[in-house]
Amino acid sequence: MDGMELSFGIAILLQISIGSIVNVFLLLFYASVISASHKTSSSDLILAHLALANTIILLTNGIPEALSAWGWRNFLDEVGCKILTYLYPVAWGLAICSTCLLSVFQAVTISPGTSRWVGAKAKLPQCIVPFCALSWPLNMLIEVSNLIYMTGSQNGSSVRLILDLKYCSTISASEASALAVAIALALRDLFFVGLMSLASGYMVLVLYRHHWQIRHIHGTGRSSGAMPEVMAAKRIVALVTLYVLLYGRQAVTLSVLMNTKGTSPLLMKSHMVLGFTFSVVCPFLMIVSDRRMRTFWRRGSPGSKAGPS
Repeated sequence: MDGMELSFGIAILLQISIGSIVNVFLLLFYASVISASHKTSSSDLILAHLALANTIILLTNGIPEALSAWGWRNFLDEVGCKILTYLYPVAWGLAICSTCLLSVFQAVTISPGTSRWVGAKAKLPQCIVPFCALSWPLNMLIEVSNLIYMTGSQNGSSVRLILDLKYCSTISASEASALAVAIALALRDLFFVGLMSLASGYMVLVLYRHHWQIRHIHGTGRSSGAMPEVMAAKRIVALVTLYVLLYGRQAVTLSVLMNTKGTSPLLMKSHMVLGFTFSVVCPFLMIVSDRRMRTFWRRGSPGSKAGPS
């Protein structure tokens, strides 16, 4: 193992370890909050769903990549390859759906009471659970091609490969099938990324207007930055900004890799390490912006007395 392999192996291992621990902590935290609250918070349900998706991403893709980076090869059979490489993109799709739902929910929540969205404020919380449940079969259906075309490592095989992950390989599909899958994935990503971007832009405008109204009425002696709704909106805008930037980076890198005849090991490994960034950074953004975390560490119980996040 050379120095580059060792460095990337350590980086991936640290990401998986830290990210998995923090996401599992958040999942348990929000599960405790939901079970202890008389009235379930819709945002807590979405955040728990996002933490679950991040955990699956890190475990299903991070562990094989870490083992591969440390020199392990051919440690998965065909069934193992199909399961792991199917769950990873499904979980990635769930993360997209959860982040989008979170941004739309918060945009409706902070919209003015006289807004045309006033009716949606009462109806949207009832749609959270059905939407989260529907996102599973939707992404499982879109990613079903991985169950068909993913196989074990093909050393010296005459089958033409379009992707070799060292521990798993994707065999070539027909042009029509590959095009259909690519279109479905592109439409899903563009729809949810576009919707979350619009919702975040709307939140920025609402927060900007609210800031100047508070400043005009109360002067500089009172800040609206500590309000739970404002803190939650800022957190979600930061999450969406991070996701959009990383999604753009991923799209550009994949395009370069697919259109480059020679494979760049450094580019491939950098792409893999950066691919875990959202799942690792996301829970820390949730923690630092949730006031209940301070109550949790002081009292040792998540509770809900500190107000909504």
